[in-house]
Amino acid sequence: MNEKIGTDTPDDDDEVEASRAPLMDHLNELRTRLIRLVIVLAIGFVVCFIFAEPIYNFLLVPFEDAAARVREGDLGLRLIFTAPLEFFFVKVKLAFFGALILAFPWFAYEVYAFVAPGLYRNERGAFAPFLLGAPALFVAGMSFVYYFVLPFVMRFALSQEQMGTGGGPSIELLTRVSDYLNLVTTLILAFGLSFQLPILLMLLGGAGIVNSKQLVNFWKFALVGIFAFAAFVTPPDPISQLILGSVLMGLYGLSIIGVKLVEKRGEKVAAESES
Repeated sequence: MNEKIGTDTPDDDDEVEASRAPLMDHLNELRTRLIRLVIVLAIGFVVCFIFAEPIYNFLLVPFEDAAARVREGDLGLRLIFTAPLEFFFVKVKLAFFGALILAFPWFAYEVYAFVAPGLYRNERGAFAPFLLGAPALFVAGMSFVYYFVLPFVMRFALSQEQMGTGGGPSIELLTRVSDYLNLVTTLILAFGLSFQLPILLMLLGGAGIVNSKQLVNFWKFALVGIFAFAAFVTPPDPISQLILGSVLMGLYGLSIIGVKLVEKRGEKVAAESES
């Protein structure tokens, strides 16, 4: 009767301490994984910076091919930089961007390894294909930019040149090294992340947040949202915006098929568990 209502008992203190201990374990594990990720990023940065010039020259190949097609008889390609250290900082930015790409599979693994202990065995088995699919789709987006989007955009840009025939002024495209890298990195990030749409929708479908019927009925709103997204993330030119919007609509259709497959798999697992 002398005990005050609401005062903590020893059992309550033990329960608080018991819940605090797993939280500290998770935070320590998260810190360890973040440190490993930073180390991987640092190693990738050093490697990419050492090979920055060959990597940049490799990224110039679509530009060179476009120039060879548009500028008949002129196979040379000139880029400029207008500040003393501009090309150096371009190589630093390129090295950091390359490190992010190289570390992307490791990042996906660390995320999976962190959440896997809290998943059931069948959930871990369902999540594993997405762990492999996300980097693969990002590489597919990068390849699409390199082999299709960049040549198309640069041919369009070079076609605006004026050679000065007939006494008119000569107008030539002289691209800064930083501007070209900004174009490449923006397109790669835009398409690489956009290619994750099937993974995202299939995960949402597996979690029961969306279903295939909703996606089919929602396609008109998705069309508007997709082209608004394409206009926001791509450079301010209609070519890349139309290409990204069209590709995303195709991926949206593939996502509907993927969500249907996830639903069928869920129904099969549910039927097996009931039987």
